[in-house]
Amino acid sequence: MSRGPPTVITEHKDRRVMAKANFSGDLTQKTFKQQLCRAGLTAAAETHGQLIFLSGLNIFLSITAVLGNTLILVALRKASCLHPRSSKILLRSLAVSDLCVGLISEPLTVTYWMSELNGYWNICHYVWAAGYIASITLCVVSLLTLTAISVERLLVLLEMRYRRVVTSKLTYAIVITLWVVSTAITTMYFWNFLIPLWYAFAVVILCLVTSIFAYTKIFFSLRRYQVQLQSQTQRNSQENPIKIARHKKAVSSALWLQLSLIACYLPHGIVTTLWTNNELFSSVFLATKYTVTSVFLNSSLNPILYCWKIEEVRQAVKDTIRQMLCCSSY
Repeated sequence: MSRGPPTVITEHKDRRVMAKANFSGDLTQKTFKQQLCRAGLTAAAETHGQLIFLSGLNIFLSITAVLGNTLILVALRKASCLHPRSSKILLRSLAVSDLCVGLISEPLTVTYWMSELNGYWNICHYVWAAGYIASITLCVVSLLTLTAISVERLLVLLEMRYRRVVTSKLTYAIVITLWVVSTAITTMYFWNFLIPLWYAFAVVILCLVTSIFAYTKIFFSLRRYQVQLQSQTQRNSQENPIKIARHKKAVSSALWLQLSLIACYLPHGIVTTLWTNNELFSSVFLATKYTVTSVFLNSSLNPILYCWKIEEVRQAVKDTIRQMLCCSSY
């Protein structure tokens, strides 16, 4: 039975290999982007209604994030008793990133969803790209800032090293570097849209390892200090419990912020992993919308955590609200 010349068979094999390579290479670059704005996914009445609901919810979260973090920034400026100064700088950076989520990321996301619902396919991809860049930049900055806070809490506990290492200038330099590097890398989306995802994945791993190390070290250090405290004389032990309580309070506030971020971001990380599978795209379409909303929720929760866990910020917020109410009454 004739199978044709060897050269023909070789050509057919080469074509199949090239087609397979092109498919695997273009699946993420082309097919993935095409499915981001696809009429079939938004045609169902159930999907349509849920997108409208989520859009309304995100508009509400956008407003609360802007108002809450603006109030926190004003309060941090007034909270002169908040010590050390590096803590205030890092909290400001976190509040600014949350404020930008409410001002930029959430409006762009809602616009993207509305363009899907109304069939504005000519602007759908552009709005998604802008929201993609902004969201990854701000989320990565938030995660890096929280990691910096965990390291700063550890250095505060090691008082001698803290005074030598951490200064306001160094903290400002770190914060500016985080913003500049994150923005520069995420804008490489225009070269390869997977680069921001790889960067975000690397940052998540690095931050998790660093934070776990920092909080573990803090836990054992506080425990060791408490054991030492029990062996001290009564005269010297009166001041140390106050110090330890202060450290515990500061660490608790940073840890709550970290846990809140993980709780809000983890569902989206899981769904994004499934989302890259082309066969599962339709089934996780709505799940991505809900988990994106969960990520944005973190920016509205953080101001509440500031007020709950940081007494100086809570008092400054109360004073600011009181002043605003007094001014509005005149």
